[in-house]
Amino acid sequence: MHAQEILATHPQAAADTNGQLAACIEACLDCAQVCTVCADACLGEDMVADLVQCIRLDLDCADICTATAAIAARRSDESILRDVLTACEGACRVCAEECERHANAHDHCRICAEVCRRCEQSCRQALRTFH
Repeated sequence: MHAQEILATHPQAAADTNGQLAACIEACLDCAQVCTVCADACLGEDMVADLVQCIRLDLDCADICTATAAIAARRSDESILRDVLTACEGACRVCAEECERHANAHDHCRICAEVCRRCEQSCRQALRTFH
């Protein structure tokens, strides 16, 4: 991905590029993609009724991660960015917890839980860069 590279070209940010935030943008986009695939894979499982909450949380997490990446890529209000990063961190945590419940039975849930945990951590690290 090229978040760090493209952020460095911004005329108002070139000298103030936040590497943790760039990494977070990439983690959010990866997480959104993985959560979307996990939700779709859950829909293909025989016991889909047992995965309804997992599907909902996957889709919620994907939406929040996509929005977080978009907002983080803009030079917007820092307080809004902090709020969105906090929400994304929480959504990733909750989604990971749900996917971990199904990880032994479904590899897509195992992978999704791992990616959600990485995104959760990345949001937390990005949050620490703001005062």
